Amino acid sequence: MSVKVLSRLVAAALCVGFFAAPVAAQTYPSKPVKIIVPFAAGGPADNYARFLAQRLQDALGQAFVVDDRPGGGSVIGTDAAAKSAPDGYTLLLMSNTHTVNETLLPNKPFDLMRDFVPIAPINYSDLVLVVHPSVKAANLKELLKLAKENPGKLNYASSGPGTPYHMAGELFKSMAGVSIVHIPYKGSSGARTDVMGGQVQMMFDAVTTMAEQVKVGRVRALATTGVKRSTVMPEVPTMSEAGLPGYEATIWLGLMAPKGTPPAIIERLNQAVTKIAGDAEVRQIWAKDGAVPMSMNPAEFDKYLHADIAKWSKLIKSANIKLD
Repeated sequence: MSVKVLSRLVAAALCVGFFAAPVAAQTYPSKPVKIIVPFAAGGPADNYARFLAQRLQDALGQAFVVDDRPGGGSVIGTDAAAKSAPDGYTLLLMSNTHTVNETLLPNKPFDLMRDFVPIAPINYSDLVLVVHPSVKAANLKELLKLAKENPGKLNYASSGPGTPYHMAGELFKSMAGVSIVHIPYKGSSGARTDVMGGQVQMMFDAVTTMAEQVKVGRVRALATTGVKRSTVMPEVPTMSEAGLPGYEATIWLGLMAPKGTPPAIIERLNQAVTKIAGDAEVRQIWAKDGAVPMSMNPAEFDKYLHADIAKWSKLIKSANIKLD
């Protein structure tokens, strides 16, 4: 084969590679897309994943199927997503659990920023600190007094190590100087059920899922965790107002894909998610649940993730937070 012919073949191959990604994005998706949710069914991540899946299906013309794979503080499902083909047909519904776990779980089988690429954030919402009605604390100051008088006697539930519910409790312990015991569950549903049943005394939970339980009296709300009062529970003071100045914790959700997923597909998904989050009807629906839409391009979301990893790393190391 002559050098001239070989050069033409190489040029042709390069052209095919150059145009392949845009063409793939134009035809994407051509089959159902799976969204792995590494959290239990019935929690905020699962609920919003299903909401988003239906809207993406409407926007892109293919089924988006939610696959719940809870366990290991999100590690089991996330690892499955990391090992999936980087073709845009397996996505990961993630949260700040993942940015926490980068420090809290150093021996996990994946590295978030090495094995995934950011697509888009979805939304964030405040948490609410609730106690079972049997707990003799009508407000946060009374709970702090009770905890200080009874070190190691109060338990708090979470949906697993590294989850926003867990870290909200650890932040509470650190800032308030109290000793309460972490009881991890495999998902938020089990944790929530046991708090309502009185097996565990307290929990930081998403306002979106706990507000109704507060209304019917299954739990007592002491404070919400945002910088201002929740629109869903305006009668409940913030942690700062209730007696722990400077306290803030939220739960946020985002979408990522396995490393190597074509950039054009990432961009197509980002535009679709951003459009959904910006839709007036969607914003209204989420506002009723206390959820606030987030909007970033992939590069901005990448910076956000790195910053959140650094934020939680600092807390975990300074407070010497260990797994139970």
